[in-house]
Amino acid sequence: MKKHPDYILIGVVVILIILGILILASVSAPLSQQRFGNTYYFLNHQLLFGLLPGILLAFLVFKIRLDFFKKWASPLLLINLILLAMVFLPKIGYSAGGAARWLSLGPISFQPSEFLKLTSILYFAAWLTSRTGAKKFGGGRTEKGYNPPTALPPKAGPSFGQTFVAFLIVIGLISSLLIFQPDISTLGIIVLVATLMYFLAETPLWHSILFVLLGAGGLLTLIKLAPYRAARLLVFLKPEIDPMGIGYQIKQALIAVGSGGISGLGLGMSQQRLGFLPQSISDSIFAILAEETGFIGCLILIFLFLIFLWRGFEIAKVSQNKFSQLAALGITSWITLQALTNIGSMIGILPLTGIPLPFISYGGSALVSELAGVGILLNISKQISR
Repeated sequence: MKKHPDYILIGVVVILIILGILILASVSAPLSQQRFGNTYYFLNHQLLFGLLPGILLAFLVFKIRLDFFKKWASPLLLINLILLAMVFLPKIGYSAGGAARWLSLGPISFQPSEFLKLTSILYFAAWLTSRTGAKKFGGGRTEKGYNPPTALPPKAGPSFGQTFVAFLIVIGLISSLLIFQPDISTLGIIVLVATLMYFLAETPLWHSILFVLLGAGGLLTLIKLAPYRAARLLVFLKPEIDPMGIGYQIKQALIAVGSGGISGLGLGMSQQRLGFLPQSISDSIFAILAEETGFIGCLILIFLFLIFLWRGFEIAKVSQNKFSQLAALGITSWITLQALTNIGSMIGILPLTGIPLPFISYGGSALVSELAGVGILLNISKQISR
């Protein structure tokens, strides 16, 4: 057995974090000075309440046996769902920008939906392993102590009720809480990753096709119920339709990306960070990165996420058991899909979403959950056979 983690993955994440610190220091300085009279307020907050606890949590989950996450996946998801429901309670839950997404427990405030991405992945990995058997996707070893169910013939597949219906109920519960916040962007990431995990667990193909059709129907319903979602889609298709209204953010993002040219304007030289680009330290930070580092900086960032994708899938490919494999696939898909969505929305090839750029965007809860996911991924990598 390997006793060391995947060093390439560690290197990629470290570079992404350093890049995120540099860009956040640049983009947040004017806003920090304007709001708090301290140029480094947002940067210090990210380091103290995002990076530091994230590294500590990553180290902790790296040291814990993987069996723990499989055993406690359901309680962890349940606790997360309770915290998610608590955002609607007065005094401890608070809203911003018309969304109830944050909990304030004494001196600590956080966003439960960010941690739901990780706990749902662990839950689905454990649940799908128990429903479909311990054998790895594509063959391979089985988990120690696993005995096939005696109620079914040896080659019988999982039943519709045991898999699809139960899976749909859990997704429905998660969806109901996120829709009422509302946090449709997070819901989209969770549903896409869960669907991929369901498909890779060797469930019947028509189950996945049916779920995709139901998901598409649900998305159309959500767009119809909320006019602002339909407006976002319309602006994505025709950006020039409302350049000073709902299309303002994407217009300014494209100006920032285009202004960067090949090599960028240089760190601290962005013009869009001076209040022209909304959500510049969070959702729109890629546009500032493109403006300051140019096409070369964007290529480097995308290349780093592609390496992350490669190493994550390699870890899943050689993992020891199905739970580890599904968890690795889920975590890798979550991080890279979120990066793709954020970057795509900033260059106009995807509709605008509230998805942060992993390891780069401002947000303590997001960074802590992402680093915890990396810690579990590294934990899986050190368990693989030589």
